[in-house]
Amino acid sequence: MSADSATSDLFGPQPAPPGRVRAFLRLVMIEHSVFALPFAYIAALTAMHLWDGTVHWTRLLLITIAMVGMRTFAMACNRIIDREIDARNPRTAGRELVTGAVSVRTAWTGALIALAVFLGSAALLNPLCLALAPVAVVPMVVYPYGKRFTDYPHAILGVAQAIGPVGAWIGVTGEWSWDAAILGLAIGIWIGGFDLIYACQDVAADRAHGVRSVPARFGIAGALYGARVCHVVTTALLVWYALATDAGAFFWVGLAIVAAAFAYEHTIVRPGDLSRLNRAFFTVNGFIGIALFCCALLDLVVRGLGL
Repeated sequence: MSADSATSDLFGPQPAPPGRVRAFLRLVMIEHSVFALPFAYIAALTAMHLWDGTVHWTRLLLITIAMVGMRTFAMACNRIIDREIDARNPRTAGRELVTGAVSVRTAWTGALIALAVFLGSAALLNPLCLALAPVAVVPMVVYPYGKRFTDYPHAILGVAQAIGPVGAWIGVTGEWSWDAAILGLAIGIWIGGFDLIYACQDVAADRAHGVRSVPARFGIAGALYGARVCHVVTTALLVWYALATDAGAFFWVGLAIVAAAFAYEHTIVRPGDLSRLNRAFFTVNGFIGIALFCCALLDLVVRGLGL
């Protein structure tokens, strides 16, 4: 057996070298970092405001690099671990690891580079960030396996996403913060809730192939009800965070916008009509993150944060 053949058997189809990086970035959907970054920035900038009232741009850059690195690692692991499930689902059968546009070896290489970037950024921030970094990695790897052993893999995703704001705060101060934990919990429940909505489109395939999820177990109506509950709880937690950090008027305006966006999201997706699911998942949730960040930033500047 040739070395090329052995490599192919071990790692799967090998893509052509040109465009490999671009294909990998499509694989990990790098543009979807917009969902997590705004909340990490809210936590980091709030911590800076409370710490010394000044934006520390180097720390903010390192937090950005760490967040993108961790998310890239998590998405690559997700795609690698789920590639056989993806191949059996018509919606996901065109993904790069299924078609061979990206090889498993390339995906693992990209994942490990992203992990190294994350760990390196954590080390440059402070010792506590580096010490806690391995803890942050665990739910990222466990999540894709979750659908094999629990009906609630969305909760694991929520835990993974809750780490972002907490890590960003620690990246600034080097200390644990319960305020950041409130924000992290809010974001984790928010993302877990919209993952319930997103999973509704795969009910038939999941049930056919034994993939576990809330929609597969309880039906689309049950999943959408669960998502509504999650988003009500998210709103309550954001109110708690605003009170805990003495947020000003602009942050409260942002919360009103978030609440309205949640209400809109749940009017356009119904058990009998998932035609606007992608609008709810991508457009509305992207808008929520950016809108709240802009309002939070304006509030912090008005309250004295020096840019």
